[in-house]
Amino acid sequence: MAAAGEELTISGYIVHHLTNLTYGKLPAGYERYDGSIVGEGGTWTMAHGGAEAAAMGFNAIHVDSMLWSIGLGIVFCWIFRSVAKKAEAGVPSGLVNAVEMIVGFVDNTVRDTFHGHNKLVAPLSLTIFVWVFLMNLMDLIPVDLIPHTLMLLGVEYQKIVPSTDPNITMGMAVGVFILMLYYSIKVKGFGFVKELTLNPFNHWIFIPVNLFMEVVGLLAKPFSLGLRLFGNMYAGEMIFILIAALFSAGIAWMVPAGLLQMGWAIFHILVITLQAFIFMVLTIVYISMAHEDH
Repeated sequence: MAAAGEELTISGYIVHHLTNLTYGKLPAGYERYDGSIVGEGGTWTMAHGGAEAAAMGFNAIHVDSMLWSIGLGIVFCWIFRSVAKKAEAGVPSGLVNAVEMIVGFVDNTVRDTFHGHNKLVAPLSLTIFVWVFLMNLMDLIPVDLIPHTLMLLGVEYQKIVPSTDPNITMGMAVGVFILMLYYSIKVKGFGFVKELTLNPFNHWIFIPVNLFMEVVGLLAKPFSLGLRLFGNMYAGEMIFILIAALFSAGIAWMVPAGLLQMGWAIFHILVITLQAFIFMVLTIVYISMAHEDH
């Protein structure tokens, strides 16, 4: 996919697919792609390419990631609400059976992993598992289908897999981190401070060392949670893009590229499910640790 009058290259194709549809504020004096200069006070606009998105800095939002993630969250709520209304005594069938299996699986995982008492954990775990799975599932849609269709409608950039955006994965991880801190303070009280300052060396002289190690370990949890999901899904999407680029290498590559695409898609079903499961389990474990008052 190249803009009008531009030659399509493999690198340009890859960069295009990895660029978010970004809306933000360009600073005053910035020279845009068409040679125009942003006037005094800056301007709010859609970014044209990665350079303009980078120039927007913090004053920017990935419109595609937000729309797809929120949209998939609405789909999740709608499906489960519809199934809940249809559920009745007797042998379930079809979608009702699938949803009951998911709910039962998540419930058993929470019972085996979470050792405290908190009515929020099970619904939160179900939401995380299904939501992350749906976001990951978008990776199985052919990489050119939706972006190319939207280009015909004038939308130049479109990343449809929200979990390949670190802003989405880290945003979810930060939400889990806030819950960890909240329950650590609520359940442990001053014991949380003692946990940070007197572990692993239970002596006041080691308080600075303990505090440093515990804070680093605490901050590592949201980073590992968010970056693990992002890294795995970003790598998977990159492989799909590289395989898709083989189709432009000539007729001889058509069949091998098709087989590679199909094989990677089948294997990726395991990856997207596993990543959703890992994100859910780590969330349960971290919140469980916040409830453990020794």
